[in-house]
This record gives sequence, structure tokens and C-alpha cells, in this order.
Amino acid sequence: MSVPETTATALIALDAMADGGFAETDASIDGDSESVVLYREGDQVRAWLNICPHAGRRLDWAPGQFLKSKEGHLVCAAHGASFSLENGDCVAGPCRGDRLRAVSVQVRDGQVWLA
Repeated sequence: MSVPETTATALIALDAMADGGFAETDASIDGDSESVVLYREGDQVRAWLNICPHAGRRLDWAPGQFLKSKEGHLVCAAHGASFSLENGDCVAGPCRGDRLRAVSVQVRDGQVWLA
């Protein structure tokens, strides 16, 4: 029985992201090129598609530039929706109760990898 071959994709070096900061990268997800927002917290990284569920627009105000509220939420630059950095839930704004689409990533060997 053969084991399926998998190919992992390195997205960014962990050190290229500030602790408590964001980064944006493109990744092939389900065969489509997608913009992904990454958030670093220590040695952990969470990732979501860079698409607000409210109107389908990008979350960043300029490529790779994201807003973080004083409460510590990711804020959509277009309409002000606020998202929890723990789980991507919309906690305030026009899409309250919805959530960002998570992207599975893992950190190993100093790199953030698409899982």
C-alpha cells in the first residue's frame, strides 16, 4: 500500500512577523490563489482568508496593512467589522455572529506552513 505524497507550502518565516502583529501572503487553497491574513502570538500563528464575510472585501486597508482595535480585535478596513483573534468570530459590526474562514497553518523549523 502506498502512502499519498503530500507537498507542504512555506508561507512566511516566523521571524518576519512581529509578535502580536499581522502579515498577508498568497496561498493555493483548494486549487485557487487566495490572500491569507496571518496573526502571530508568540510561537503560535492563526490564519484566515483575507475576506470579510459582510461584503466579500479584503480586510486590509492597504496590502498587508491591518487594523487592530484597542480591544485586540482584527478590524475590517471597509465597514468596521471586528473579529476575535482567538477564533475569527465577528464580535461587532455588520456581520456580527458570522466568522472568518480559518486556514490551517502550523509553525515548524522557523517557518509558517500551510497545513
